[in-house]
Amino acid sequence: MSLPPPLVIGLAGGTGSGKTTVAEALVQTAGPDQVALVPLDAYYRAQPQVPFEARQRTNYDEPGAFDFELLRSHVEALSRGATVERPVYDFSRHDRSRETLRLASAAIVIVEGILVLHDPALRARLALKVFVDAPPDERFIRRLERDVRERGRTAESVIEQYRRTVKPMHDLFVEPSKQHADLIVPEGGANRVALDVLRAYATRHLSELARARAASAAAPEAAAAERAIVETRE
Repeated sequence: MSLPPPLVIGLAGGTGSGKTTVAEALVQTAGPDQVALVPLDAYYRAQPQVPFEARQRTNYDEPGAFDFELLRSHVEALSRGATVERPVYDFSRHDRSRETLRLASAAIVIVEGILVLHDPALRARLALKVFVDAPPDERFIRRLERDVRERGRTAESVIEQYRRTVKPMHDLFVEPSKQHADLIVPEGGANRVALDVLRAYATRHLSELARARAASAAAPEAAAAERAIVETRE
């Protein structure tokens, strides 16, 4: 008996909408060993030939900033149960690191990022498409706090980038991708009802996988017992 393939969930939504909180809730429910997390932010295109000053001015919120071809190939590989070398992005240098992170497949694969639902070919590989929503002012505050705390940015640079690219690209690309979602989660991680729905969906998949594994393990024993009965009769 063949086992069910990994459940691939796409989590999209604006910057600071609470996608990470939703992803963490699913990891907590399923268990870290049952989830492979694929952040879209790791797939920014490498640009070592571009001067640092120019990299600072790059529009990182439009689709062309991401290597969707590599991301799709990695999602396909994880869906087959393979292991991938996930890129690592250095946000302080605005460039891809030479290091990679070995990521093994798991029962649940979560692809998380602002434009996960924008790319049609990537959407086709998602079993469940989720758009995490939140008010614009709350999203901005969360982005400001994150980029200063985790990515070595100044508040001034975050505000300038938000005005120049983040908000315009959200309106142009991110918000329209909401129409492709199977489930919209208002208020992000604060929406306990929506989180319970997602947890139940993930738990059901894990239960189906466990039953399939049990049936697969029992099949050889059942076959051996049947052969023994036949041999006894003969």
